[in-house]
Amino acid sequence: MKYRGVNELRQLFLDFFESKGHLSHASYSLVPHNDNSLLLINSGMAPLKPYFTGQEIPPNVRMATCQKCIRTGDIENVGKTARHGTFFEMLGNFSFGDYFKKESLEWSWEFLTEVIGFDPDRLYPSVYLEDDEAFKIWNEDIGIPKERIFKFGKEDNFWEHGSGPCGPCSEIYYDRGEKYGNGNPNATVGEDDDRFMEIWNNVFTQFDNDGNGNYTELDQKNIDTGMGLERLACAVQDAESMFDIDTILALRELVCSIMGVKYNEKPETDVSIRVITDHIRSVVFMVSDGIMPSNEGRGYVLRRLLRRACRHGRLLGRTESFLVELAEEVIRTSKDAYPSLEDKRDFILKVVANEEEAFGKTLDQGLAILSEKITELEKNGKTKLSGEDGFKLYDTYGFPIDLTKEILEDKNMTVDEEGFKTAMEHQRQTAREARAVTNYMGHDATVYEELDPSLSSKFVGYTNYTYKSPIKAMTTEKEILGILEEGDKGTIFVEETPFYATSGGQANDTGVITGANGGKFIVTDVIKLLGNKIGHVGYVESGKFEDGEEVELAIDVKRRQLAGRNHSATHLLQKSLRTVLGTHVEQAGSFVDSKRLRFDFTHFQPMTKEEIKKVEYLVNEQIQNHLQVTATEMPLEEARKTGAAALFGEKYGKIVRVITMGDFSKELCGGTHIGNTGDIGAFKIVSETGVASGVRRIEALTSKGLFDYFEELENKIIEDSGLLKTTPDKLGERIKSLQNEVKTLKSEVESLKAKQAKEAASDLMDTVVEIKGVKLLANKISGIDMNGLRDMGDELKNKLGDGVVVLLSDNDGKVNIVVMATDGAVSKGAHAGNLIKGIAGFVGGGGGGRPSMAQAGGKNPEGIDKALEEVKGILDSQLG
Repeated sequence: MKYRGVNELRQLFLDFFESKGHLSHASYSLVPHNDNSLLLINSGMAPLKPYFTGQEIPPNVRMATCQKCIRTGDIENVGKTARHGTFFEMLGNFSFGDYFKKESLEWSWEFLTEVIGFDPDRLYPSVYLEDDEAFKIWNEDIGIPKERIFKFGKEDNFWEHGSGPCGPCSEIYYDRGEKYGNGNPNATVGEDDDRFMEIWNNVFTQFDNDGNGNYTELDQKNIDTGMGLERLACAVQDAESMFDIDTILALRELVCSIMGVKYNEKPETDVSIRVITDHIRSVVFMVSDGIMPSNEGRGYVLRRLLRRACRHGRLLGRTESFLVELAEEVIRTSKDAYPSLEDKRDFILKVVANEEEAFGKTLDQGLAILSEKITELEKNGKTKLSGEDGFKLYDTYGFPIDLTKEILEDKNMTVDEEGFKTAMEHQRQTAREARAVTNYMGHDATVYEELDPSLSSKFVGYTNYTYKSPIKAMTTEKEILGILEEGDKGTIFVEETPFYATSGGQANDTGVITGANGGKFIVTDVIKLLGNKIGHVGYVESGKFEDGEEVELAIDVKRRQLAGRNHSATHLLQKSLRTVLGTHVEQAGSFVDSKRLRFDFTHFQPMTKEEIKKVEYLVNEQIQNHLQVTATEMPLEEARKTGAAALFGEKYGKIVRVITMGDFSKELCGGTHIGNTGDIGAFKIVSETGVASGVRRIEALTSKGLFDYFEELENKIIEDSGLLKTTPDKLGERIKSLQNEVKTLKSEVESLKAKQAKEAASDLMDTVVEIKGVKLLANKISGIDMNGLRDMGDELKNKLGDGVVVLLSDNDGKVNIVVMATDGAVSKGAHAGNLIKGIAGFVGGGGGGRPSMAQAGGKNPEGIDKALEEVKGILDSQLG
């Protein structure tokens, strides 16, 4: 068998199935599209679910993909064995109601034996024990002897996931030879032995499971196959594991070079090498699909992988940053198959560098916290860290539990792992409950799923504000109806519509649908559903509507134009941000409506005032340049070649719409825009804030929204000027004058307070008592803040000469306490800090300080008298 590299194998597979009439489709994003049941794409069929369920019509009834996937269910085992990994590529060919078992199995055999060149005698198929059809195809049509076809039960050869489509499967195993076995010369397929490797699985989706174990035949039978590219490469290259195949081997060797270690010398070193090698692949591909590090969801998975790689670098003795160099190697070896890696290169490296640096600081914080916990355990004579503390270190500081265990072991201590698992499970359960799954796609079931899958709508609103079209379907919230009458709330579907549905960050149109018989339907929302269905949500104001009736659809033109101005402004804003801040800036989300625009973008620190001004200037400059705004449809690959910016994670079709604004901006966009940037009028940023790690948000106004904003500000200034008895043009002078008045009055108040304190101090001197030769002045004063209390304490201490002063004040429902002791009193044993600790509890507070001076606060004025009663006793005990 000829040696072939990973990239060659990938292309051979796609070319082979193209020759069999399949559409070869580029890998979908790792971020599931319109599927709440998954956090990350974890199989080749996952992005194609709508085609399997019939909710969408596939672009071709035969498709083939090489899908990037991530699975982290057994992340703790990654590195410990060479079989586990989080990132992999899944080759797959799919049929949606077209060919079935015979073609699928014959083509699998043809590809493996004739294209790749596997020895047929080293390939072994397996089938579901009740699938006689598949057994017969393997035996009679392909010619595999019966004794070489293995029958397995449901656990091994039947694919299902709860309710929904399911079916038997047939796997193909490859005998890698005795050198990969466990020493048993009689080892065979299906045993826990690395000698026989499963390389391809053909799933025959032919049943529907109602969730209760009842199966019915599907009208449309589908084929879903999967072959791990890395596994295929292992077999073809006779590599021991995925870490030994060409592209990953190059990465592994770079890890060793950076770390100054060798592979296959020490088991513990090999674990860390494999963890770093695997995890950096996942990190690079996740970031390239727009996933940002965070403490929840996909971002948490990314952060965990990246930090785990960092931590294993530390275990190998590396304290300096190293992940960026590895990320560059991943990009280099994978960019031919995944061009977006090169397109997003600067952004990927920036995210990796920032997160690695941040974790370096977090790791040190975690070490400091753990050190404090160890000291606390030693002080209390304990040897086990609580699971709660262990989880806090993990969850808050990203501190891996195995690192916590390792450090504790050096101190002959352990961690409550069961308690840790309980805390972890509680977090996972909370996440699962927050992601309530009710159907195959993870969405709440709705009446829209009952609509005919062939029903679709065409948007004609780029050039039309009104349009006539027949009604194709109508629903209420619960059922599909043929008639909607006055007062009914519902959704109307037509063939063609000028109404824009909420999508791509742009809010929906509103407007009116008018029937031929005088019916009037008020459109309050427009939704886009699977299968290119556009639903007009609203209510019948008058008359009625019938299925099939031709209606006139009219949008609110003013609302559309204002939204278009804001949408076009976001394009100018994105280009301006990249110009001012750098090419690492990528759109991370947006929302525009008729009133304002919001734009989220990747950046790693707050913008300065100067940067905001520069961006505003650039946008307004392009508005004043009156750039022509044009929309052109072209193939996706052609659009990418023109340099048009694309949105992370967006699912684009073969043909895309490119919005060009002069020579300044070019983006893929399906939204609505104005014809000339001059129509925007003006642009103003009203806020710039952080919304997540590495993601900033700008809110801005244009056109009418901006004029309304300035009008509101003007009215506010006029109103405030009236309150200050001046005019807007002299408001600044009036404020400065009032500030000077306030400053003068405050000075006078402070002088008056000081005078009152002196007078009060003279009166309080009459209350001095003596405790074991030390003078004590302890008293209550009302209405004095902490600063005033300290000033009075200093005054009394000077008058006292030598002794202790204790003052408590009830001020606005709160208690302030000051205790002062002279050097002479301290030398005899008096301690202001300990004295205040002894009385603060009576007023519901706490505090402390030095032997000579301490202060505290409290929230229970009713305890002041009790606190004063305790002072003498506490001081007496201090003086011995």
